[in-house]
Amino acid sequence: MDFASLAVLSGLSDHDPHNAVGVPIYATAAYGFEDLEDGAHKFSTHQGYTYTRLQNPTVAALEVRLTALESAVGAVCLASGQAASFATLLALVHAGDEIVASSGLFGGTVGLLNQVFGLMGVQVHFVEPEVETVRAVLNEKTRAVFVEVLGNPSLELPDLQGLASLCEEHQIALVVDNTFGAVGALARPLEHGAHVVVHSLTKWASGHGSILGGAVLSRETQVWQNYPQFTRPDAQGRIPWEHFGTRCFLERVRQLGLSLGGMVLSPFNAYLLFQGLETLELRIERACKNSLAVAQWLLAQPQVAWVRYPGLSSDPAHPRATQYLRGGSGSILTFGIRGGMEGASRFLASLKILQAPNVGDVRSLVVHPWTTTHARIAEEARLAAGVKPEMIRFSVGLESPGDIQKLLAEGLAAVEMVGYED
Repeated sequence: MDFASLAVLSGLSDHDPHNAVGVPIYATAAYGFEDLEDGAHKFSTHQGYTYTRLQNPTVAALEVRLTALESAVGAVCLASGQAASFATLLALVHAGDEIVASSGLFGGTVGLLNQVFGLMGVQVHFVEPEVETVRAVLNEKTRAVFVEVLGNPSLELPDLQGLASLCEEHQIALVVDNTFGAVGALARPLEHGAHVVVHSLTKWASGHGSILGGAVLSRETQVWQNYPQFTRPDAQGRIPWEHFGTRCFLERVRQLGLSLGGMVLSPFNAYLLFQGLETLELRIERACKNSLAVAQWLLAQPQVAWVRYPGLSSDPAHPRATQYLRGGSGSILTFGIRGGMEGASRFLASLKILQAPNVGDVRSLVVHPWTTTHARIAEEARLAAGVKPEMIRFSVGLESPGDIQKLLAEGLAAVEMVGYED
C-alpha cells in the first residue's frame, strides 16, 4: 500500500468484539489472567498483556501503524522523543563505550549526551555528519553514530547512505533522529541503510501541539551480533539474538525504557497520535508548499541577511534533499535578521506569529534558538551547531501563505529602525 493508505488503515484490529471503526482507548493499568498458568505464560513469554507499563493495546496499535509507515521490523513507543533517544542509546552503550554524534543536534539531545551519558562514563565525539569526519573518530569503542535527518536547527542533511555503509563496515549502529522526516512522510532513513530511527511524535505525528510522544524503530539487520548485550545470556538465561532475532534491540529498548525506566506513553496520547497520523500526508503537503513560498519571499526582504531551506535550489542541503526527501523539503526553515541579536529582538517583539519551542504544528511557530533551545550550550558549541544570534527558526504551519507573509512583514518592519549596516 501507499503511505496515505497505510496511514489510515494500518494498526486497526480485525478482532474488536464491538467492530469499532477506530482504535479504542484501553484506559487500564493491568490485565487479568484466567488462571495461574495463563499469568505465568504471559510473564515468561511477554505474549499478551500484563501491565500497561510494558504494553497496552492502544499503544500496540500505534506501534503497528508506525512500523508500516517507516517500513520497519517493529516499533516501541515511549513518553517523549527525548525518552526515545535516551532508551535507544541506553540499549547500545556501556561505561567506557563511545558515541559519535552530529555537531548540529537539537539542544536537548546534546544535553542528554553530555550531561547524562557523560556521567555514565560514555565519551561523545561531536563532528560534522560527513563520512570522512565520522570515520576519523571511529575506534573499537564506538557503539553508535547518531545524526538527525535534518539538523535542528542547522538544517544540514547528512549523507545517509554513505554513513550507513561506513557503519556497516565497522558493524556499528547508525541511529537517525527522523523527527524532521515526519514519520516517513518526508524521509525514511531505514530504507537508506540506517539501523535505527527515533522520533518525537509530539511534532508532525500529532500535528496539533497538544501531546507528547516518542518512538524507536529498527530494520532487519545482523549488526546486533556485534554487541555483547545481544549475544550473551541475559538475566533470564536467554541469548537475546537467538531468542528474539533481529528484534532483540527493540526488546532491550522496551525492557530498559518501559519496564525498568517507566517512560511510558499514555494510551490517551497513543489514541490521539494514531488519529493524527491519518492526516499526516495532507498536512505535510500543504506545509511544504507554504514553506517554499515563504522561503522564496524571505529571500527578497532587505531585513533578512540569509535564508536556509532545503527546497531552495541555492541551499547547501538541496542536492541531498532531492535524494533523501520525498514529497517536499519539509516545513522548517531558518533565517537571519540583519542587526544580529538586536535585530532579532525587535523582529520578535513586533511579530504576531506565536513564539514557542515546538515544530510540526498546524500553526506557524517561531523561536530564537540562541536564547532558548540551545541557550544552555556553550557559545562555541552553539556556533559549531550552526546556531547564530541572528537566527530565527520558523516552523511553517497551514495558514494561508499570504497571511503568513503579512505577519512576517509586520515583524520585519520594526527591523528597519535598527540602523544596521550591510
